[in-house]
Amino acid sequence: MEKLARKQVQKLTPYLSARRIGGTGDVWLNANESPFNNEYKTDFARLNRYSECQPKELIEAYASYAGVKPEQTLTSRGADEGIELLIRAFCEPGEDAILYCPPTYGMYAISAETIGVERKTVPLTSDWQLDLKGIEQNLDNVKLVFVCSPNNPTGNLVKREDIVSLLEMTKDRAIVVMDEAYIDFCLEASTVDLLAQYPNLAILRTLSKAFALAGLRCGFTLANEELINVLLKVIAPYPVPIPVAEIATQALSEAGLARAKFQVLDLNANRAYLQVGLSMIPGLEVFEGWGNYLLVKFPDGDALFKAAWDTGIILRNSPIDDCVRISVGSRDECEKTLGFIRNYYA
Repeated sequence: MEKLARKQVQKLTPYLSARRIGGTGDVWLNANESPFNNEYKTDFARLNRYSECQPKELIEAYASYAGVKPEQTLTSRGADEGIELLIRAFCEPGEDAILYCPPTYGMYAISAETIGVERKTVPLTSDWQLDLKGIEQNLDNVKLVFVCSPNNPTGNLVKREDIVSLLEMTKDRAIVVMDEAYIDFCLEASTVDLLAQYPNLAILRTLSKAFALAGLRCGFTLANEELINVLLKVIAPYPVPIPVAEIATQALSEAGLARAKFQVLDLNANRAYLQVGLSMIPGLEVFEGWGNYLLVKFPDGDALFKAAWDTGIILRNSPIDDCVRISVGSRDECEKTLGFIRNYYA
């Protein structure tokens, strides 16, 4: 079977998600999930019928929340499918390229590699901002530029003026894809208002983080109508199961939005608690975070990661030397993790 696979796929290393890495424990702070397990009701009716490609009520609900028109909104199986749709729709395999700026989310590269699209990288600067000059020098054949803000795993926001400069630089040349998977924790930093000015902007969103629906696999792409119509040409016929649409619509109701807002405030408070506590431990560098996670540099990150793992505190190792990403969980989970790290270095 391996020999029958496309050569590109034979060489591919799958993305090591938190679930694939595994682990056993009672504190799970490795996947940027929400600690809140909210209840929803569905009657599981109409399961003998296919779902709508783009369920009207869901699209209208998310468009209202995001401050865009329904025709500027597309829903998919998580933001991950949005990444794949954009690459499939706009990049010719063997001809075009995507560009992204590591350290950042790994699925941009894997989705492109799977399809046979070239990957160009322009690393972030030392303060984890865009290297605009480097990007400009590498735009040949690039159709999509992926920018994550807040960035995963670093947690920082990309400067708005640099995003505008990038949009200007790529006009009539490439699409800038803003990955806003964590923007609900700092909505004031969203680029959604720039859609009116820049037809080459696409924004990825998800219900996995702030809405505590990682298991639902429901994401969105926001863009101008012309770009959305291109994506509708390549999306699967029935991408959103009926129960998913029903639960997501409930999450976006007035009551659901109020609950999500309260839970975001709670998680932001826990993040501040964790950040202050970790900052007081000598030898640690805690980077400012704007999502539901923090990146922390330890004297020996691998050793700390393994020691926590062995005691049932599951964190996320990072590609950055000695840095471990810690998701923000419940206050109890944060206290346990902080207590373990304090004792480890005592």
